[in-house]
Amino acid sequence: METLIGDRSRPRVEVLPDLEALSRRAAEIFVAVSKNSIARKKRFAVAISGGSTPRRMYTLLGSLGYRERVEWPRVHFFWADERCVPKEDEASNFKSAFDALLSKIDLPEKNIHRVKGEEPPDKAASDYEKEIRRFFGESEIPVFDLIFLGIGEDGHTASLFPGSKSIEETVRLAIPVYLEKPGKNRVTLTLPVLNHAGEVLFLAAGSSKAAVVSEILEDGEKKKRFPAGLVHPAPEKMTWLIDQEAAGKLRG
Repeated sequence: METLIGDRSRPRVEVLPDLEALSRRAAEIFVAVSKNSIARKKRFAVAISGGSTPRRMYTLLGSLGYRERVEWPRVHFFWADERCVPKEDEASNFKSAFDALLSKIDLPEKNIHRVKGEEPPDKAASDYEKEIRRFFGESEIPVFDLIFLGIGEDGHTASLFPGSKSIEETVRLAIPVYLEKPGKNRVTLTLPVLNHAGEVLFLAAGSSKAAVVSEILEDGEKKKRFPAGLVHPAPEKMTWLIDQEAAGKLRG
């Protein structure tokens, strides 16, 4: 592992050899933050993402050597975004996490706070926001202990896409996202929620992510063109884990 960027004015960036090493590092961070949160608050609230990159991390967390290190009855799972499909659909972010992790651990059903993707997008987003409010309280923006995010080749994160009005939302916690491509409407957490997290962990793997990772991490003002570049909690609260391929265009 190489720490590429580590000063306090910028997010931490760790370059790992490959997806396997990245996944193990992400799993270790999950374990560490969960222990700290449970020690302080008696619970750990995490928002996870879909896509292929985090799937290996989920599998690791559900395996021997990891699952016994987490106090699962105190862990509460939310989702950074979800496709508007039934939970059994192969495109469902819930299904991906359930098959790899949630079905392997001793987790109370009440600790799973999923987006009801089988509902119409407006209702799914409204219901999800109410669920978040019930858990965190009504008065302020919720503070997740940890949020896992990925990044697309176009710089999107969660289901916040370049040029979308969704990135301008400042009041709602969760909103519907209507898309012609890739063909699935979605529900996403908004930037205010992402930016209030206790910890944000970006995962990026593969050479197809190298260009956008470089622009966001090294090109200053240009990063604002990308929704992922608009995620900016305090620098010490954000870490990027990237593999060697995704780091291929970094100059540092």
